[in-house]
This record gives sequence, C-alpha cells and structure tokens, in this order.
Amino acid sequence: MKRTALKVSALMLVAALSVGCVNTAEIEATANRAAADAAAAASAAEAARAAADRAAQAAAGAQSTADQALSAATEAQACCEANRESMERMFQKTMSK
Repeated sequence: MKRTALKVSALMLVAALSVGCVNTAEIEATANRAAADAAAAASAAEAARAAADRAAQAAAGAQSTADQALSAATEAQACCEANRESMERMFQKTMSK
C-alpha cells in the first residue's frame, strides 16, 4: 500500500512538472501530500500488523485451552473405562457365585 501511494505521488509529481505553468509551491504541496499519504499508509500497515499479532496471541491461547480440554476429556474417558471394567468384573464375580 505504501508503494502504491508512493507511485501515485511520483506520477502526480511528474505530471505537475510536465505542465509549464506549475510553480514551486504547487510542486511542494503535491510532494507534502504524497508524504502525508505515505505516512498514513505506513500507519495503517502498522495497525494491521498489531491487530494480526493480537489475533495470533488469542489463537494461541484458544489452542492451549483446547489442548487442556482434550487432555481432561482423555483422562475422564480412561477413568470411565476403568470403572466400567471394574463393574464388569464385579458383575461377573457376583454371577458366578
């Protein structure tokens, strides 16, 4: 985006120079607007990068939470299977008496 703004500014400057009735103040004003546009584009890019960094951090936090939930679910399933096996053994023992 910054490059696009600079290219547009350069084209505007060339166009301004090619016109014979353009004075130095107009060229300077055009250059100042181009510099301001470039600065605004750089600021917008920095804000977008910061937002992307925050999103990446949030995603990492969510992944950590999901990993913890999976671990807890796996442990609960193992406990459930152990209880089922124990109850099955007790049932078989009771039925054999």
